[in-house]
Formats: sequence, structure tokens, C-alpha cells
Amino acid sequence: RVLDIPYSEVDKVAKLVPNTLNITLEEAMQQEPKFKELIKDPRMAELIEIAKSLEGQVRHASKHAAGVVISEEPLTEYVPLYKGPKNEITTQFDMKGVEKIGLVKFDFLGLRTLTVINKAVETINTGLAKAPLAQVESFSINRIPMDDEKTYELLARGETAGVFQFESSGMRDTVIKMKPQCFEDLIALGALYRPGPLAGGMVDDFIKRKKGATKITYELPQLEPILKDTYGVIVYQEQVMQISRTLAGYSLGQADLLRRAMGKKDPEVMAKEKVPFLEGAKKQGIDVKKAEAIFDLMAKFAEYGFNKSHSAAYALISYQTAYLKAHYPVEYMAALLTSEVQDTDKVVKYIYEAREMGIVILPPDVNESRWDFTVVEAHKRDNNVETGNTIGSVRFGLAAVKNVGSSAIEAMIEAREAKGAFTSLADLCKKVDQRRVNRRVVEALVKCGAFDFTGARRAQMTEAIDMVMAEASKYQEQESVGQFSIFASIDGHREPGLPDVPEWKESKLLAYEKESVGFYLSGHPLAAFQADIARYGTATTETLDSFPDGKEVTVCGIIAGLKQKITKKNEKMAIMNLEDLSGTVEVIVFPDLYKTSQHMLLTDTPLVVVGTLDKSEQGNKIKALRLHLLTDVKKKGTSRVDIKLNATGLTQEDLVKVKDILLRYKGDIPVFLRLRNPTRKESLISVGREIRVNPTEQLISEIEAVLGAGAVSLG
Repeated sequence: RVLDIPYSEVDKVAKLVPNTLNITLEEAMQQEPKFKELIKDPRMAELIEIAKSLEGQVRHASKHAAGVVISEEPLTEYVPLYKGPKNEITTQFDMKGVEKIGLVKFDFLGLRTLTVINKAVETINTGLAKAPLAQVESFSINRIPMDDEKTYELLARGETAGVFQFESSGMRDTVIKMKPQCFEDLIALGALYRPGPLAGGMVDDFIKRKKGATKITYELPQLEPILKDTYGVIVYQEQVMQISRTLAGYSLGQADLLRRAMGKKDPEVMAKEKVPFLEGAKKQGIDVKKAEAIFDLMAKFAEYGFNKSHSAAYALISYQTAYLKAHYPVEYMAALLTSEVQDTDKVVKYIYEAREMGIVILPPDVNESRWDFTVVEAHKRDNNVETGNTIGSVRFGLAAVKNVGSSAIEAMIEAREAKGAFTSLADLCKKVDQRRVNRRVVEALVKCGAFDFTGARRAQMTEAIDMVMAEASKYQEQESVGQFSIFASIDGHREPGLPDVPEWKESKLLAYEKESVGFYLSGHPLAAFQADIARYGTATTETLDSFPDGKEVTVCGIIAGLKQKITKKNEKMAIMNLEDLSGTVEVIVFPDLYKTSQHMLLTDTPLVVVGTLDKSEQGNKIKALRLHLLTDVKKKGTSRVDIKLNATGLTQEDLVKVKDILLRYKGDIPVFLRLRNPTRKESLISVGREIRVNPTEQLISEIEAVLGAGAVSLG
């Protein structure tokens, strides 16, 4: 900004830096030849020179999210303090400095997920309390079995939306590849799914060993009991400590010092630590060369080693959320939606997930809804019987309706509990305190469908709001002073007539729903095209994170917002928000494409956008290369079936299953395998002319049941 270089140019420079942990600018310039071309521009040369001098400096003063410092005397006796922007008192020393001067530092971590679990358990027990006496045994999250088959099956299928730690698309792919079968696997997943182990290939190595694709060997038999649970891979810091104690006779204190030294990767300290380790191993009768090889192996893995106790605590919460989702899906999703009630994007995502699970999301209702999302009809638990495709219902929480604050919600709940259920719009306006439930609140409730139970049309009620509220206000004034006319008892029960206005078109109904709750509630303009979106798209707004920067993707959706811009060359371009069933993404349409496709940008019909993915700190964007109307793509038909396969975790059994499925759906369309190897490079392989298919929905769903959602795309 100071050098007045446009963001787009700076962004290109930043993207030249390889995505390697702790890389310096100097190393980046040596690795990336394009930097040499770049610094021929004096502005860029100056930018990089300044960046080098700033590299490694303190960027800003920040605070530890959960760090609390405790001292015997007032903190001012030991350490300088400062006040943060929200008047929080913070030490000027960082956590290492605080420890060096002898103060005690604790990390008290609060997780929203714990509240979600607690809320789900409360709801489950409320439902159990209403059950016949024979079934009334309260549910406790602390008593769930840790080897539950249904829970591990849910994780293996990648149905991890709402499961703590396992929600990201990358983690979901890893879970599908690994197919965890025990709690130890979950602990390892949490420890391994970090930048270091991922970049170092540890994750793929771990999965191959677990599945038997790589033989598990131990340098010494003493290592087997220590590394057996992690298939011979050193994953945890505690394993480094155990090895040093077993092989070199270290005390617990010495083992901890070795762990710290390895974690810091200090060559001098490591050289010093190697001597006592080898001496200790010699005393234990271990061959010096083998001991040295093991020390070097420990040093290599300690760089990525993770604290097992920390990972185990997180894995427990992950398992508990997965168990609740597997066994009590309705109660769990209601609790999850309540926890994210102020985050529209998360609410959209979880409502979509709930519907996929067979949970009916009932619209807001002024008589039924409370502040939070509530379970209306819990699923039948006898032998886990489900009624059709529906496993239960959740009533929409009023806190998720825009312009309806907590005071208005409290006023409505108080009124209906004290004066009975509301029978109409007018009845609600008479019963509630209009200082707390104002016109804006009432309009939002009408538009989102909270009065639909009355049978009145939303257009009618919106037209009548001012008149109804004025009548109700007059009624309340008379009631407060006790002055009623002789006909008051009759007038008080008479409903003011609603104007005879036709109902809005479906597009307008849905648009107003989106305005009041942030998304489409009773339907979605894309709902009818769900199968086509899955067929012709290679990604959704939710799965974009799993694709590398610069990857060509195809996303189907409708235009939720459009801005036209004029470039420096006086050419028109557009930036649009493309919305699909799981969220939105920004799409940039450059002038050349805009000229040929601007007619498509003025329509509300579904579009197919083909473009390159642009990932940055601000989020994902797509730079459009081609735009098509979905109807046009459908007319052209399907010319090929692509099946995505991850080389890691892929078994012979999986391939046999896929082949059997393809042979059951014979047709004329060629099939291609997109094989992705651990380096994330993709190979395209034709399965041959002898296997051609009829790409039905059933074919797609059967293959995706084996390989995971989104494995099949049609071209």
C-alpha cells in the first residue's frame, strides 16, 4: 500500500513463494526462477528488498487465546503489563519469557463444541423422560462405548459435517482413505493432520502401513510395544520419551529435555544430547550403529511430533460428536444449528447436511419456535427403525431470523405462555409488548413464514401490518386503563379483515425468505437441479478448499449478486456471487468472456461456471474461463464419465467393487479414471473400450458409496 503497488500485483508475487513451512524469502528466490524476471522491475526489486528487512520482525502485539499467568504477588512486581483494545490486561512478555522469569502459565481452552455436546445430551434426556418408564435411563456422554461400530462406519463414509476436527474437506478425504477402526486411529489422525506431517508424507506412509501396503518393521524388538499402535511410525512426543527411556535408560526428566531439544531442532543441543543417548544405549547392550540410526530417526520425526495427551483429548471430543451424530442425529443437529445461530453460512451448511440425513427442518412458527433450534419429533430408537427417509424434525430457531432480537423472542414466549397460543397476526400484535416486538420484527416473521399456520397469505399479512399493529396498539391502550366501550368484548375478538391481495410468486416468496433468514427455507431455486449439479460439476462451494490453487473447476449455481465494473481500458467486466446448495463463491468474469456471455448474467436460471480457482487469505474465488446455461449443457448430453481415485488408501478390493458396478450398468459412454497420487498430481487413465456405461443416478450413487461423495463427474 505504501509503495502504491496494486493488490493484484502483490498477490502474484506472494503466490510465487512455495508453500513450504518456515521458508525464507531468500530460499524462495533460489527455488522459483520467476523471481529473477520479477526483480528486473525496479518497483518489485524495492518491494522484495523491504520485505527482506521486515522478515522475522514482530508483526504486531497479540494475545494467547487461553493463556493465564498466575503469580504469588501482584503481576506488576514481576512483569510489565499492557491494556488491550478491550481493556484486557496482558503481559508484555511472551509465553517463553513469562516462564523464564519463573511465573506459572496455564492454558484454559474453551470449546464451543462442549456446549453443543451438553445441549444435545440435555435434549436426549428430555426425550427419554417422556418415554415409557422401562426406557427411562438417563443418557450420559461419559458412558458411551469407545468401540461403537456405527460411529466408525459414519467416519469411514466421510459423513463428518459437524464432527469436531473432521469437518474440513482435506480431513474428510484423509478419514475416508484411512477408515479409522479404533480410538487410537483417531488420536493419530489429529496428530498427523498438520502442515509438517502432511508435507513430509507421514500421513500417506501411516495409511499405507495401516492397510498393509507397506511392511511394518522395527529396528529393534524393544521398539515394537512403543510403536505398535502407530504402525511403526513415530507420531507422538511421548514415543520419543519412551524410546529414550527404554533404549538409553533416561529418567523422565532427561527424556523430556531430549523431547524439547528435538522439537526445537537446535543442531548444537542435538549434538550434545546424542552423546549421553549413545552411551546409555551402549550400557543397555544395544549396538552403537543401530542406536545412532534410531537417534537420527527420532530427531527426524520429533520435528513433526505432537503431544499425544493433547491429541487424545481432542480425539475424544471428535468421537463423542461422531457418536451423537450416528445415534442421536436429530438432537445433535438441533444443538449444532443452535450453536451457530448467528453464522448464516454455517446454518445453511448444517441445514443442508440435516436434510441429507433425512431430518425435516420445519420453518419458523410464532407458536412453536423458541430462541434455539428444537427437536419436534425424535427418531424412533426401537431397533433404530426409521420412518421412510425421515428420521425426525427440527423446528427453526427464532434467533436465526434477521431483525428478531432476543428481547422480541422473550416477549413472544412470555405472551404465549401467559395468554395462550397466537391464533393470527392480529392476535399476536394484541398479546405482545409492541415496544419489544416492533414492525420490523413482525415483517421479518411474516416473510420467513412464521405465520403460515394461520392460512393467510404472506402478501396479505405484509400489506396489513401497519393497520393490524395500529388496531392492536389501540386495544392495548384501552386494556391498560380499563376503558372499554359497551361493544369492547365483541370488538376485541373481531379480527381486522386482511386485504384481498394475491400471493407473491414463488421466486419472490423465496427471495423474502432469504432476506429474513439469509437463505432459502421452504425451497431452493436449485433444488430441482440437484442431480444435474452433481452430474456436471466437479466441485461445490463447500469442496473448493480441497482443490489446489490454480486448479480448473466446474461449479453449478445461480447468481445471488452481480456487480458490473469498468476496467482501465474502458471495458466492462463483472464480479458475481454464485450460490449453490451449500454456499456462495465469488466469480470474476473478465472483459473478453463478459462480451460473449453477458446475456447469461441477466438471468436467474442455473449456470455452469468453468474457471481457475484463486485461493487467498480473503477466501476462494473463481476466475471464469467459460460460462454455460445448465439447460444447454444438459441438451448436449454426457460424453464421458470421470471417476476420481486417491492412490493413497486405495485397495484392490475397492477397484474390484468399482469394476463390478461399471459392468452392471453397460452402455455407450466411455469411462476415465482420474488417479491422484500423494504429490497431488493427477493421471488420466481410460478403462478401455470393453467397459462403457449408461451413467444413471444409481451408477453414480453406488460408486460414490465405495469411493466417497463427489468421486464421479460427467463431462
